[in-house]
Amino acid sequence: MEIISFHTPGLGDQSHLLTHQGHGVLVDPQRDIDRFLTRAAELDVELRFVLETHLHNDYVSGGEQAALATGAQLVLPAAAAAAYPHIPAFHMEDISGERGLSIRPIHTPGHTPEHTSYLVLIDGEPVAVFSGGSLLVSSAGRPDLLGMPRARTLAKLQYISLHRLAGLPGGVELLPTHGEGSFCTSSGVGRYTSTIGTETAENPLLAIGDAEKFADELLAAPMPIPAFYQYMGPANTLGVPPMPSLRVPALTVQDLADQPESTRVVDIRPRARQATGLLPGSIGIELDIDFGSWAGWLVPYQSPLVLVADPSQDVTEALTQLAQIGIDTVRGVITDLGPAADQTFELLDLDTFAARLAQPGAQLLDVRMPSEHAAAALPEGIHRFVPDLITEGIPVELDASRPVLVACGAGRRAAIAASLLLAAGHQPVVLNSAGVADLIGHQAAA
Repeated sequence: MEIISFHTPGLGDQSHLLTHQGHGVLVDPQRDIDRFLTRAAELDVELRFVLETHLHNDYVSGGEQAALATGAQLVLPAAAAAAYPHIPAFHMEDISGERGLSIRPIHTPGHTPEHTSYLVLIDGEPVAVFSGGSLLVSSAGRPDLLGMPRARTLAKLQYISLHRLAGLPGGVELLPTHGEGSFCTSSGVGRYTSTIGTETAENPLLAIGDAEKFADELLAAPMPIPAFYQYMGPANTLGVPPMPSLRVPALTVQDLADQPESTRVVDIRPRARQATGLLPGSIGIELDIDFGSWAGWLVPYQSPLVLVADPSQDVTEALTQLAQIGIDTVRGVITDLGPAADQTFELLDLDTFAARLAQPGAQLLDVRMPSEHAAAALPEGIHRFVPDLITEGIPVELDASRPVLVACGAGRRAAIAASLLLAAGHQPVVLNSAGVADLIGHQAAA
């Protein structure tokens, strides 16, 4: 038996391909299924099962399409009640494979009510468990993604589920779906797989001996929930169409006049290029591993999009990340902006930024997550997390007649905020390649 994990860093998730004597089991595949099917073909593996641990909240699934493309049997938790054909997985009712392989569903609610883990047995011996968003490496899946009114009940169910999985033999390999970088995990340690024995010994959540205290711990400081998450569960319940074409037409700035009024322009160029000139009203989200998540969070979901890119950029990567969260609405890409890109902002290094901040009347905007701000804050700063600049607006305390110095953890979110500030008539100045923690250290050294 071999298990190959496919990591998607921008979403903090893993899909898994189990192979056993020429047969394959694919677990929690994302929508861009070609990478999984290509690997299976390279290994000369026939895909027999596609397993979904739950109705995902952070991406649209490729499970249905992978099963249709290969003839594999699609297995979902029985309580998911998805609207497309599948085999329902019931607690402890084994799904028989071939050549000694069988799969045992284990109901592990908590991350979602229907959540089911899958224990893999070879010749009757447990060897691995796909735990989805239940027991994670030194952590557990969040219980609050379906809303705070249900969060405490789900957190207590998660307590039971974690201990249910912890009762498996210590040598069983643990293969979660969620991990470091995912907003579906309550914390992260930078590792993505483990064993039951390691988690029993080291996972701090398994050391909590009471369900109420466990719920208190998980709900003490919940992370923000990306705006696009609300659309993922319904999409995965009803079914998701195949991946769209990853080729879009080239447009000019003049073509924007022919686009629907609701069209949003997203500039994916590096922030150094954005600083030299953005199209008025555009939002700058430079292309990186988490571009899709930020676009899904900050742009109205499923609104028509036009991308702005440098000619050398990999627009296919941007389209893939958007499609992974169900956004198939890109109308085209502009690579030549001309004089229309007349909105600029400053990018400063740490020393220069700190000197500007020390000037009388300087105003600082901290756009980090609330937990980051709580851990280390500058007393002279105004805090507003990047997405809240859209939902709550630009802080009224900021004076549009004076520059706004913007900082985050390393400059990326500050650059996003700069484009929002420009659209609101402010003059942003971005701390580049450094963050608030560096600024605090600089001030202490001074």
